[in-house]
Amino acid sequence: MHRILVSNDDGVYAPGLKAAARSVADLGEVVVAAPSGQKSGVGRSVSVFEPLRYAEVNLNGFRAYAVTGTPVDSVIIGIFAIMKQMPDLCVSGINVGENISTDTVTTSGTIGAALEAASYGIASIAASIQAVDQGDKFDMHHGAKHSFAVAEKVLRRVASRVLDRGMPEGVDVLNLNVPADATEETEIVVTRLARKIFKTKVQERFDPRGRPYYWIDGDLICCDEEGTDVQTLYQDRKISLTPLSLDSTARIDLREMEGLF
Repeated sequence: MHRILVSNDDGVYAPGLKAAARSVADLGEVVVAAPSGQKSGVGRSVSVFEPLRYAEVNLNGFRAYAVTGTPVDSVIIGIFAIMKQMPDLCVSGINVGENISTDTVTTSGTIGAALEAASYGIASIAASIQAVDQGDKFDMHHGAKHSFAVAEKVLRRVASRVLDRGMPEGVDVLNLNVPADATEETEIVVTRLARKIFKTKVQERFDPRGRPYYWIDGDLICCDEEGTDVQTLYQDRKISLTPLSLDSTARIDLREMEGLF
């Protein structure tokens, strides 16, 4: 029987986590290990200065554990302290809020968890749905606004194929993003990462004592080149599936660098 680890960055009680666990429930033995609270935007950060704890929680019949740490901490604790063996598959999500472009791939806790599992040679999938409102990405009570039904079925299809056939050569993580209005007939398109999704801004505000503080903000970039995840999700309204690699080495002739150094 396949062993499957499910995690996320929205927290162990997020409805998307339950949907992810349901999506692979009939594919093997499922263990859920996820942060005890909201941990969006922490990327692949790991806790090295404080101890971690986990506690078993009731999650609709699944073996589930709340971990006092980041998504990556949850994957590490899930593999090495709870399962005590390597799973055959790691599923991270289903996240509320699309994780597309290089902006989010390098900051998303959802993708960070999948990358961590992939670093041990585990086939990994990061799954997300488009947020109805950008503020929902960090809301602890976003379940009522979002349906995970389509994403759940698509995720199961992808997970089943990965377990049957393995990951394509050179691919460590499959990054799945489902439009908010997707149906079961919505096409899945294999995409590449867009460069940006946000036009970064900084808002300056002042506290009651007149001292400045800052919010990092930014408008969405909703158009890009054909074949990118941004264009596929926002403009074409199709499901984006992007193959990711842990190897971030620039694809150049390395001999071209010799003259510089």
